[in-house]
Amino acid sequence: MAVQTYGDISPRTAAFAAKKLLSRGQDMLVTERFGHFDPQGKKKSKVRKWRRYESLTPATTPLTEGTAPSGSSINYTDYTATLGQYGDWVQISDVIADTHEDPVLMEMMEVCGEQAAETIELLRISVLKAGTNVFYASGVANRAAVNAPPTRGDFRLVYRSFKRNKAMEIAKIIKAGPNIATEPVGKAYFAMGHTDLDSDIRGLVGFIPCEKYANSDKCLPGEIGKLENVRIILTNLFAPFEAAGASGTTLLSGGVEVSSAANADVYPIIIVAKNAYGIVPLQGHNAVKPSVMNPGTVSKSDPLGQTGFVSWKTYQATAILNQSWIARLEAGATATPS
Repeated sequence: MAVQTYGDISPRTAAFAAKKLLSRGQDMLVTERFGHFDPQGKKKSKVRKWRRYESLTPATTPLTEGTAPSGSSINYTDYTATLGQYGDWVQISDVIADTHEDPVLMEMMEVCGEQAAETIELLRISVLKAGTNVFYASGVANRAAVNAPPTRGDFRLVYRSFKRNKAMEIAKIIKAGPNIATEPVGKAYFAMGHTDLDSDIRGLVGFIPCEKYANSDKCLPGEIGKLENVRIILTNLFAPFEAAGASGTTLLSGGVEVSSAANADVYPIIIVAKNAYGIVPLQGHNAVKPSVMNPGTVSKSDPLGQTGFVSWKTYQATAILNQSWIARLEAGATATPS
């Protein structure tokens, strides 16, 4: 008996299933929206390469009449990442399929879609958290000395650094949905962090909440507002560096207020400019491959056809493309907001 690529479903049905699988998880994807996306085609290498061309030196020397200048050389930097394969599956028994009142298959597709999105989001966050351009709240020297929540001055320091290094604001993002497409947004840098920081950021002088935007329906999922030129999006997937900060403060440590004998959790806030990092997006026809095997298929391993499954599989990669265009601001989170 021939083995079907997608289990019990045809390639055409699989394309529909892929969209269904992705739809539940799309709103969870924060890092997806701001990366330089570059889908990997079929039968390509597992290595994904991004190339960044460097700026030319300004030509400030006057030209000599009748003599051409010596010209400039184009310089570029290549960045590579090796695609990793990720996936999982859930089992469906014939009893559940026959007796459960809910549409089990569709429910399993949605749950797997959420799992796929969260998996890829966490993998990307781990890459972005490893950047080398680091700022510490209130100007302390290192992570172990962090003993304060973020301030407006911390964000201004990052903004100044970006401007010095010609980091451009983001004006287009990847649109949520199963298809690869972009949509315009108001030009800004974007900050991504943990929801525990919500009250501290809302309390900053100059913070404008989403509901006070001129067009509030343009807020992105998870966006709480903006601080001057930085729009801020929070998700609980940006986990802190646990107990990595200073002790004897009023910050969170393991979800509770720090005592004199405990160290504060340090929260990374990732602030990005245009083309700061590259991704292979969790979108498009080949981004995720679903498979379905309905209960009732008799095989050597299941002679009564009692079980089936829903599964997903994907290749993904993320790489920082310019360390000067991405910053990690490390700060604490106030234990008892005022």
